[in-house]
Amino acid sequence: MAILEIRNVSSGYGEVQILWDASLQLEEGKLTSLVGGNGVGKTTLLRTIMGLVRPWTGSIWFEGLDVSNAQPHRKADMGLVLVPEGRQLFTDMTISENLEMGATSQRARNKLEINLDRVFTLFPRLKERKSQRAGTLSGGEQQMLAVARGIMSEPKVLMIDELSLGLAPVLVLSLFETLRQLKDLGITLLLVEQNVQMALVVSNYAYVISQGKIDMEGPSRELIRDEHIREAYLGL
Repeated sequence: MAILEIRNVSSGYGEVQILWDASLQLEEGKLTSLVGGNGVGKTTLLRTIMGLVRPWTGSIWFEGLDVSNAQPHRKADMGLVLVPEGRQLFTDMTISENLEMGATSQRARNKLEINLDRVFTLFPRLKERKSQRAGTLSGGEQQMLAVARGIMSEPKVLMIDELSLGLAPVLVLSLFETLRQLKDLGITLLLVEQNVQMALVVSNYAYVISQGKIDMEGPSRELIRDEHIREAYLGL
């Protein structure tokens, strides 16, 4: 059984429909990518899963429970965690304070020290600068902090929106390597990413979204060899 399953979900903003009968499922302990161009509905799908946007039709199931209408804080308490596009850090707070803000649920508070050691091992640069205000960090360091704060929430499923956006290639490689390590720790991951090639290389399974609809899906190693994918997204 999938740990997270999206069944024929449609949603949008006001009267504008963005998603059309989108379906996907996440296998526990695997890294799944959702890829596609800019403005095709990737972020809207994440926001709908999280409850920040209400599904118009369809349903969302987490660990066998229908959470379609659950509040975002309730989903987070259950272990469904979103690292949003744009990071949304507390810029006037220190790294340590931002990390502590990630551990708000009782589940996360119980493992605060364990997860703090974990994120400082994954991101030693954050440990070195833990007393520094988040707003003074570089873009790459802020992205590290955003992911680390998500880990502090003790996620069962960690959804990351646009991990590589605006970052230098060397930092992108480092962050994608961190995803491999998180997968090895048993965290189920859903990565939304415009860098299609990197996403397909690092993930187990992938969905391609186009104009609000799931266009293709399959094991990442197969999609990366698909002629349509190579022409449309990889420039090959």
